[in-house]
Amino acid sequence: MRAAAFTKFGGPEVLRAMELPEPHAGPGQVRVRVMAAGVQHYDCSIRSGWTPSYGVTVSFPQIPGNEFAGIVDEVGEGVTGFPVGSEVLGFSILNSYAEYVVVGADQIAPKPRSMSWEAAGGLTGNGQGAHIAFKAIGVGPGDTVLINGAAGSLGSIAVQLAREWGAGKVIGTGSEYNHDYIRSLGAEPITYEEGLADRLRRLAPDGIDCAFDTAGGEGLEAAVELVADKSRICTFYAYDRIEELGLRIVRGERTAARLAELAELHVQGKLSLHIRQVFPLERAADAHRAIESRHGRGKIVLKVNGYEYIR
Repeated sequence: MRAAAFTKFGGPEVLRAMELPEPHAGPGQVRVRVMAAGVQHYDCSIRSGWTPSYGVTVSFPQIPGNEFAGIVDEVGEGVTGFPVGSEVLGFSILNSYAEYVVVGADQIAPKPRSMSWEAAGGLTGNGQGAHIAFKAIGVGPGDTVLINGAAGSLGSIAVQLAREWGAGKVIGTGSEYNHDYIRSLGAEPITYEEGLADRLRRLAPDGIDCAFDTAGGEGLEAAVELVADKSRICTFYAYDRIEELGLRIVRGERTAARLAELAELHVQGKLSLHIRQVFPLERAADAHRAIESRHGRGKIVLKVNGYEYIR
């Protein structure tokens, strides 16, 4: 099968297209013919040599990628509810930048017909990440919520979830170029500039209840200064500063049920995913360069198999 993989740690240049053996579904598993795979900073960290502390084993050649959408084409013993031909979206810690990925049947959910392959392939990681973060910090009705990095793929989903969960006011940091986009999501935009904490005080005179950081820098510093209860601050960016700032590590389990909930919000028009750029699988390295630039809005996705397969 075609895949984008790396045989040593390093920059985006180590990620290249290659031919690798096809995986096959075992008991309790399905094999998915991947239509689209989302690109995340997590993937770039794995490629660069970072190993998560929760049992991930990297072996060369290693295929990165932890979110995908596609069509079930093999079903293992004991699997029900997902016959061959089912359109699904799903998650896996590794191995999604490939024509085929094998996962447990509990790692996929039905793909709504109204959802594009690009949106389905790019929703599962950032969508569940924002959901997990908000459960941890207790976002709820009436809260004033600060989203640091509101125009990115993770931040933009977080803004929409905050509104859906009843937040009274959502404030999103971002460059002035992205302010109209941030407003369209339902947040009040504010620029990254000196004096951010003072400007946030004027924008939220009654205080900020909780904050979700996806960008670090001044936005995270301001959150630590302004949110009284530090347990209601979550960073998915500045992991190296968590202990220094007195924050807690937030972890959670991605689940098919959570993924199905997010997909339903998309169907209802309550959760959209802006696609910034789509790269072919062979240009996965360019996709990593683009996401590591930390510029632009929305999601970067790899197109893996030709959509004409089912269209």
